[in-house]
Amino acid sequence: MVAAKHPDYIIESAGIAPPLLAWYDKHHRELPWRVSPSAAATGRRPDPYRVWLSEVMLQQTTVEAVKPYFRTFLEKWPDAGSLAAASEDDVLRAWAGLGYYSRARNLKKCADLLASDHGSRFPDTEDGLRRLPGIGNYTAAAIAAIAFGRPAAVVDGNVERVVTRLRAIATPLPEAKSAIKDFVRQHVPADRPGDFAQAMMDLGATICTPRRPSCMLCPLNDACTALTAGDPEFYPVKAPKAEKPQRVGAAFVAVRDGAILLRKRPASGLLGGMSEVPTTGWTARTDGDTTTGSAPFPAQWRKVGSITHIFTHFALELLVYMAETGPSPAPAGHWWAQLADLHNEALPTVMKKAIEAAIPGATKTLSSRQKGHS
Repeated sequence: MVAAKHPDYIIESAGIAPPLLAWYDKHHRELPWRVSPSAAATGRRPDPYRVWLSEVMLQQTTVEAVKPYFRTFLEKWPDAGSLAAASEDDVLRAWAGLGYYSRARNLKKCADLLASDHGSRFPDTEDGLRRLPGIGNYTAAAIAAIAFGRPAAVVDGNVERVVTRLRAIATPLPEAKSAIKDFVRQHVPADRPGDFAQAMMDLGATICTPRRPSCMLCPLNDACTALTAGDPEFYPVKAPKAEKPQRVGAAFVAVRDGAILLRKRPASGLLGGMSEVPTTGWTARTDGDTTTGSAPFPAQWRKVGSITHIFTHFALELLVYMAETGPSPAPAGHWWAQLADLHNEALPTVMKKAIEAAIPGATKTLSSRQKGHS
């Protein structure tokens, strides 16, 4: 494969930043949390709160999935102070469906600390940002570069792919991460570090894609070692993934006059603080009971199906049981939730699957309500 030359983006001795930024100025993505280069030229600065919120949401999640959640959060809580004033239950409800729920709990903890110790203002350095709950090395670098103009090396999955191809780094990930970060650090321009970080991300997301990259359109194709060798898709090299363990358990969907029985999961641990139909004690390391012996109360429980759900470290199969009951109080720690009001509950995706297995169409109503609130 021979790459075409692009006079507008000629790579000079200054490195990859000039051609990359010239490309970004013309072809950047319009995103609701981003300040465009043209707006930045008028003096508009990125809002650290929006940068932080978007970066936390984008972890392990696609841009398109994040957009409606981001807009909903901004409508409800436009700044760190208002988010700190919200209850954790409300934050979890707004987050429901986005996954990786520890992010939502850390989001609330971070807002609380900002309000109590920092006057609801973000620290403007990587070190200061890393001291906040839920902000690791990547997120701290992204906020420092994009919101505060610090020359930080921002490396996400898109950037890893771009750099491993530019330099044909055959060392498997994650071992190659330090070499990738060193390369990025050497090329961050002092005058536009935030735009450089976002340009690298955009390049990986739109041009240097995992499959069939558009090398002919890439502003860095003159400098790409993998393209010269003819096999950019070989990179990045990833170490073999360990097979996920399989866990099993049971879920119990109790129905009473158009309502289902719910309870709240423990505050710590997997899906902490989220709402659920009663289930058995499965974890990432242990199986749960799969019989009606662990049902929340005696009833005519019948098996209505099973669902599977893939978590980060394990796969789960839940046998789903259903029972219809007459007027009765909820067991201690449980409550009856009307199906029409499920959009107000902090239900994770695995629980929506269980409800759908017992009551087909129930989560379609839930999904449409959530979209209407986004």
